[in-house]
Amino acid sequence: MKDQTGSAGKYLLIFLKWAMLACVVGTAAGLVGAAFYFALGFVTQVRTDFPVLVLFLPLAGLLIVFLYRAAGIEKSRGTNLVLLAVRSEEKVPFRMAPLIFTGTLLTHLFGGSAGREGAALQLGGSIAAQLGRWFHLDAKDMHIITMCGMSACFSALFGTPIAAAVFSMEVVSVGVMYYAALVPCAIASVLAAQLAGWLGAARTQFTISEIPAVGVIPILQVLLLAALCAAVSILFCAALKGASQAYRRLLPNQYARAAAGGGIVVLLAFLLQTGDYLGAGVPVIQQAMAGQAEPEAFALKIVFTAVTIGAGFKGGEIVPSFFVGATFGCFFGGLIGLSPSFSAALGLVALFCGVTNCPLSSLLMSFELFASSSADAAAAGAAAGSGVFFLLAVAVSYMLSGYFGLYSKQKIIYSKYSPRFINTESI
Repeated sequence: MKDQTGSAGKYLLIFLKWAMLACVVGTAAGLVGAAFYFALGFVTQVRTDFPVLVLFLPLAGLLIVFLYRAAGIEKSRGTNLVLLAVRSEEKVPFRMAPLIFTGTLLTHLFGGSAGREGAALQLGGSIAAQLGRWFHLDAKDMHIITMCGMSACFSALFGTPIAAAVFSMEVVSVGVMYYAALVPCAIASVLAAQLAGWLGAARTQFTISEIPAVGVIPILQVLLLAALCAAVSILFCAALKGASQAYRRLLPNQYARAAAGGGIVVLLAFLLQTGDYLGAGVPVIQQAMAGQAEPEAFALKIVFTAVTIGAGFKGGEIVPSFFVGATFGCFFGGLIGLSPSFSAALGLVALFCGVTNCPLSSLLMSFELFASSSADAAAAGAAAGSGVFFLLAVAVSYMLSGYFGLYSKQKIIYSKYSPRFINTESI
């Protein structure tokens, strides 16, 4: 009994320790995440009001490269460095926080096609790592607090605390969940989301309509759409990595890559005569959720994002993957008989799963991101059953997307096809 009492006391102390640290991290990341949210909104509105700013994207790229070099970072590993820090002795320098903050704002202000979650993960990871150093945490605790910061900043920016808490534990090593981080990630994620909400940051949520009742035909349609989304997720990952490799091979100089990439984006925007593919593209995602998407939208967004990220501009790939999944799902789901609005939601979640290899986070995100537009009883019942469709879409996309992924330092610990230890990095 004494040993059990001692163990219980030990566990309580550990809980209190991580609850305190999680509150500190959640508060810091929540404040920074909220500031980042409003800053992104501001620069996006400025770019929308003054479309001519896209002409200066090459100069913005040169400035980003200069800032990183001035800070002593010749080769930015971005989110990959944060993933490495969770499972190795790699350190996340605090200077990453202001650099990714500024770099992402510059990318969005001048029209680079990028998201914001990569910045959130890097911001949260670098802030939490610095706090961990101030608290003199050991190497293992540094891994946990880094995940804690990742969850908190992601949650503050997107307003999805459940998915954010799980995502940082799931994305590092596919097949192995870092459950030791569950309590701090959960507390920090919820606190950061609440704090950002109190400060006025709106949660990310989309309204969908015409959710079908669960039946054989809708299930078969969802399975087909999910399989197609898995193929598109492979295309998305391959395009991003292929563009990066091509830039490095053809233009070894970082300044040349940034200028060339910015110039290509400007040229593409001029040829297409639209700003739909600049920035994160949230308005287009909202249109897809309303059931409207151009057939070529998903492919063009892949091109714009690959050109932007490959050239060294900062931001993230997940919101562009939302764009690709939603527009692809909206159009092709409609072709196979699904509601365009509902299939846009399915496409977004399935593609997110395919590019991140995070099925649990994807499923949880579907519950937080989507709301039904109808309030009648029949629609409410269909909405309740939509979880079945999201589950199937996530499962199929996870398996058929293979070992491709957005992050080259993400570890695939166990095979997707058999209970076998493979311990390889994503393609």
